[in-house]
Amino acid sequence: MALRDRPWPDDDLTLQDSVIGYFQFVHTTVVNKLDGLTEEQARATPLPSSPVMNPLGLVKHLTAVQRQHIQRTIGGQDLPSLWRSDDHDYEFRIGPGETVAAVIAAYDAEWELSQQTLAKVDWTSFVDGYHGPVRVGRFVSDVLQESARHLGHLDIVRELIDGAKGE
Repeated sequence: MALRDRPWPDDDLTLQDSVIGYFQFVHTTVVNKLDGLTEEQARATPLPSSPVMNPLGLVKHLTAVQRQHIQRTIGGQDLPSLWRSDDHDYEFRIGPGETVAAVIAAYDAEWELSQQTLAKVDWTSFVDGYHGPVRVGRFVSDVLQESARHLGHLDIVRELIDGAKGE
């Protein structure tokens, strides 16, 4: 896998386009964090306090987050949940047959769906959130925040695995 180009969003974008631009930046950075890891390293769990958190599991979690919140909640699409039925605590578990390439491909595919969904919806409309109605734009900000937070976790986990640092 080669590193992907990560352009910073332009300065003259609307708020909605800026959010999409930052989502793309975070998405690309997540994928780049897996560059150079072996299959074994991508499954490594170096945090004693989070004994199942691993790079592939974090990417899988972000894929499931987008499916749940963007496609299902915001887009109202009748797509299956990507949460594992045996992972009730959302602990970033990865199956034994899942590869780096397959997890990245699923993450990329979900991002493509997310972009399509977000381009079609009215960001000022409301959807049913966890605590009642929430404006779509506000909910999208929540998903971006969660993605960026987990990118930070991935950054730490990667550094603990092989010492790689940086964006």
